[in-house]
Amino acid sequence: MTDTNALMLDMGRRARAAADALRTTTPDARTQALTRLAAGLRAAEAEILAANTRDIENARASGLTEALIDRLALTPARVEGMAVAVETIAAQPDPVGAEMARWTPANGLDIARVRTPIGVLGVIYESRPNVTADAAALCIRSGNAAILRCGSDCLESSRAIAAVVVRAVAEAGLPADAIQLVPVPGREAVGAILSGLDGAIDLIIPRGGKSLVARVQAEAKAPVLGHLEGLCHTYLDAAADLDVARRVVVNAKMRRVSVCGATETLLVDRAAAERLLPAVAADLIAAGCELRGDAETRALVPEAAEAVEADWTTEYLAPVLSVRIVDGVAGAVEHIRTYGSGHTEAIITTDAEAAERFVGGVDSAIVLINASTQFADGGEFGFGGEIGISTSKLHARGPVGAEQLTTYKYVVRGQGQTRP
Repeated sequence: MTDTNALMLDMGRRARAAADALRTTTPDARTQALTRLAAGLRAAEAEILAANTRDIENARASGLTEALIDRLALTPARVEGMAVAVETIAAQPDPVGAEMARWTPANGLDIARVRTPIGVLGVIYESRPNVTADAAALCIRSGNAAILRCGSDCLESSRAIAAVVVRAVAEAGLPADAIQLVPVPGREAVGAILSGLDGAIDLIIPRGGKSLVARVQAEAKAPVLGHLEGLCHTYLDAAADLDVARRVVVNAKMRRVSVCGATETLLVDRAAAERLLPAVAADLIAAGCELRGDAETRALVPEAAEAVEADWTTEYLAPVLSVRIVDGVAGAVEHIRTYGSGHTEAIITTDAEAAERFVGGVDSAIVLINASTQFADGGEFGFGGEIGISTSKLHARGPVGAEQLTTYKYVVRGQGQTRP
């Protein structure tokens, strides 16, 4: 057994013990830990930013792209954003023990469906050090213990943030091992988490690139919650308002190209392509976006390069957008069914009936009407933060906040009933 395996098995044992203890902690204690965490992040801003500078220097030296460095980078505003997210989570109703439903059938039993923590979560993520704070806060709020394994590119930043988490947890009287950060780089730790750590891990949540998530889904010995990639689409309907289309499409693609909610394919109704596409394309090009289109698109937008089949299945995470002209809502839905990843889709239209046909036809975790796909974010949903976006159709779907990190059990109260 390697030292890393021994380390991970020990972390698993301690996380399981912490999860069992967390179930009996009070909502007030969990809230106090979150309040202390938010204050601690602000107080430790200088240390966190210094650690992040080291990560960025190492990333540039190793040739990491600027898009990925943007994911990695922290600023005073982003540290404050982490603190605000934690405060938002602290202000939410505590989900643990909340009754989801209650009823009495003919047998006279009082039956309640009650939220309960999942247990121990293994969270594997890359590049984004803010996930350390988000995941810790969401797990504290939902009463789960967590083992956090960040990417080696953000290890220094995550260590600095995790130190604040550990202090906040201890000061609030929660189990000391409730939130643990894997302290070493290397793929061995990922493999250990995927093994389930001798049954200690109840759920694995990957948050990173396609190769990471594919490996987790292929090798995990515990259930997995997450998404493989964000092939998000925006569809411009024949009844789209041009000003809204121009504003929303540029935001959906270019606000932050490296996030999973960024639009990767623009679909345009053939009936209005001549009216809509040239102006929208000009705005995108002016913003620095490269366009790749089908033949009809290139006839209207000569600057667009030729799209090939692979473009419809590529999550660029870069200022590149594929564009296709389709036959109405039905054509847009068919394209999304063929090429989409079930993440996030949007329709721009003033036709309420067309919007509802799009919503009904698209089977993705998030469907927006007249809004940017970049709203695919737990913070924007009012969750405070998210531990990821789920494209699963079981348990949780879309942004995964504290409530989505609980399962449920049935509490059945009787008065001495026996079954005939």
